[in-house]
Amino acid sequence: MNDTKINANAINVFYGAKQALFDVNIDIPANSVTALIGPSGCGKSTFLRCINRMNDTIEGARVEGEIMVDGKNINAREQDVVQLRSWIGMVFQKPNPFPKSIYDNVAYGPRIHGMVQTKAELDALVENSLKKAGLFEEVKDRLTDPGTSLSGGQQQRLCIARTIAVNPEIILMDEPCSALDPIATARIEELITDLKDNFTIVIVTHSMQQAARVSQKTCFFHMGKVIETGPTKQIFTTPKHQQTQDYITGRYG
Repeated sequence: MNDTKINANAINVFYGAKQALFDVNIDIPANSVTALIGPSGCGKSTFLRCINRMNDTIEGARVEGEIMVDGKNINAREQDVVQLRSWIGMVFQKPNPFPKSIYDNVAYGPRIHGMVQTKAELDALVENSLKKAGLFEEVKDRLTDPGTSLSGGQQQRLCIARTIAVNPEIILMDEPCSALDPIATARIEELITDLKDNFTIVIVTHSMQQAARVSQKTCFFHMGKVIETGPTKQIFTTPKHQQTQDYITGRYG
């Protein structure tokens, strides 16, 4: 079941003359949650953005090395980036619903990708995506209300529904709970656990408790390098490197 979904080989990232990642090698298993942890500015989010080529949008950014998804190099010249981003969804730190209705937030992707033929198909897809995101019961009577009218935690679940509506295989999450209160955070964590059966999830988190709760594999970054990767339980109980130990026990970070 846990075959490798994403395989990163010798990834180096430069922003102009400054190098942000150094020779990163990570295997990410399918249908599981992989957490990227480490102090601020250590390269976690930079690596996450390599997986859906978001660094392409940054002036002066350069990525070396290869990232294979299902054995295909996503950095290949012939890779269609729009298509890539439809099967690698992204959920950001701050909820960012479109200035549209709840319904249209979720329907947007399937419409532009021509995934549905009829209104009934679209209705079913929107409902199903909201159900998977654990939001449908709360919003079913107000689908025409603006997405921005929801609470922060609901907005983040709406963004997750919007992401899964286009049926991606991979969901990237960049600190998806850092703007949320503890109750909303718990809901999102439950949701991540439910979603991993159908998606490969990579989450950047500054919360080690969160990494320990939701992930099966953890990668510890420091100063742009991967110091250690392994099963989450092992990383948090018997890390092999002193640096990992120091970070987990709160000596720095």
